[in-house]
Amino acid sequence: MVILLKAIMISGRTLGQGASCEAKMSPEFFKAVAFCTLSEEDYRSLGLSEEENVLVSTEFGEVVVSARRDGGLPSGVIFIPMGPWANAIVGPETGGCGTPQFKGVEAEVEGTKMPVKDVRELFADLMTRTDGDAS
Repeated sequence: MVILLKAIMISGRTLGQGASCEAKMSPEFFKAVAFCTLSEEDYRSLGLSEEENVLVSTEFGEVVVSARRDGGLPSGVIFIPMGPWANAIVGPETGGCGTPQFKGVEAEVEGTKMPVKDVRELFADLMTRTDGDAS
């Protein structure tokens, strides 16, 4: 039985992301941004255990990221650091400011056995999706 969590996704900058932003293809950058934090309650309700991944889906796309617990996050809110994985699931609209809406994105989250794609694989998939939309 698949357990599906409806949540609001927010994104922002993190210290780990800042420390590794000079090498965006590095394993350090991957570890710093390819994750999703959930509240303790939501983590348990999805039946997740250590080192598991989640599939996060929005109306704009979907992405697999590793799951982490955050005791300070309220239930029903997930956090993904700004970066390629968050970009894959936010909309293109910028409201005239040049930056997409990284806060308040409705999402569905479920546990998955699928692997987290590295940045090259993620970009290749995004390009395939974009090419497919044009035809």
